[in-house]
Amino acid sequence: MASALSAFRVSISRISPFRARQFSYPATSGLAHTKRILCSSSHSVSSSPSPSDTYSSSSSLMETNENTRWRPMCLYYTHGKCTKMDDPAHLEVFNHNCSKELPVTAADLEGKKPQEFDFFLVLDLEGKVEILEFPVLIVDARTMQVVDLFHRFVRPTKMSEQAINKYIEGKYGEVGVDRVWHDTAIPFKQVVEEFEGWLAEHGLWGKETDGALNDAAFVTCGNWDIKTKIPEQCVVANINLPQYFMEWINLKDVYLNFYGREARGMVSMMRQCGIRLMGSHHLGIDDTKNITRVVQRMLADGAVFKITARRSKSNMRNVEFLFKNRIK
Repeated sequence: MASALSAFRVSISRISPFRARQFSYPATSGLAHTKRILCSSSHSVSSSPSPSDTYSSSSSLMETNENTRWRPMCLYYTHGKCTKMDDPAHLEVFNHNCSKELPVTAADLEGKKPQEFDFFLVLDLEGKVEILEFPVLIVDARTMQVVDLFHRFVRPTKMSEQAINKYIEGKYGEVGVDRVWHDTAIPFKQVVEEFEGWLAEHGLWGKETDGALNDAAFVTCGNWDIKTKIPEQCVVANINLPQYFMEWINLKDVYLNFYGREARGMVSMMRQCGIRLMGSHHLGIDDTKNITRVVQRMLADGAVFKITARRSKSNMRNVEFLFKNRIK
């Protein structure tokens, strides 16, 4: 019996496109999660509970109902390519509304302070050689609710197909989203164009504003995303750095100054705040949602989010850090 259960776990880990090395299905519940759904010849998905739901929370903020299981986002849906929106089985397995994972109650708003911005754009890039994933969540600063999600996989500009395949297998193969990446990834220049269209639809950006954001600010977990990686990718893609990337809020610095304690990354912030980690760490869309949960918690606790870094208009490489007490 024991050997049969062991073989069952191995077989499940092989077919699940949302697998993680550290995760194996419990023998008592594995049968409930083996359903495989083919959305089309190029839309293959699978059911899996979160491999990293390890932290408990003492607060009700952003906690889902105990009877509601975590569901991964349909990554074809985030790219506008889901072909199974009329399939009840697919809708049961996959989430198509990120705001349901990030709920806010009236009690959460009681300690919130007025903010300098109407909206926060939570961004967490993935990719070290070139950007591979570009996810952004809009958070309403007044209600703390998630307004919308922008998510694109990014096809490298300068890499060979062989190098790309190896890169993607190493980055996304482990969590089983390498196929959807290949099906949906587009060049960075196109990502920027679609992102600007999305911002304009929400009234957060327009060319008439000289390219700056309208009553909104980016929030990142560190300076690397906007300070370093986006300018590098713009050079590789042969495009100018958009003006809306001139300033941003480093969540680490706001966290340090508000709570008076240091957190070097998203996971340590969540652990200190008692927020459960959901999804796959280093899958950009999941990290962006988890960072958003930290933002929501801090807003509920009374934190005021201010710009922490700003580029020099005369020299884009020069960045002024506005908080004296900051993570270096």
